[in-house]
Amino acid sequence: MTVYSLAVWHVRPGLEGEFVTAWDELFEWSVETGHEWSGTLLRDRADGSRFVSFGPWPSSDAVESWRTSPGYAARIDRLRELLERVEEPGVYDVVLRVS
Repeated sequence: MTVYSLAVWHVRPGLEGEFVTAWDELFEWSVETGHEWSGTLLRDRADGSRFVSFGPWPSSDAVESWRTSPGYAARIDRLRELLERVEEPGVYDVVLRVS
């Protein structure tokens, strides 16, 4: 069953460009290591230092495998260096879809 990961990132002012680069590097590494992930990074228009990332996963086990794989922690640590704070990332189930 498809699940979604989501995180809200609050980047230190002036480091937004570095954050986007580091987030993209995390995504590229994920693809290179075979994790089935596609993600979206949004930037808040009202607060340019606030970003939201989300993406679908084939299962919660796939998310856990990604988060515990070698190399993940180093890339997340790089992101955290650029942050004021991050709202704890979560895994979410779809309960309703409209179009």
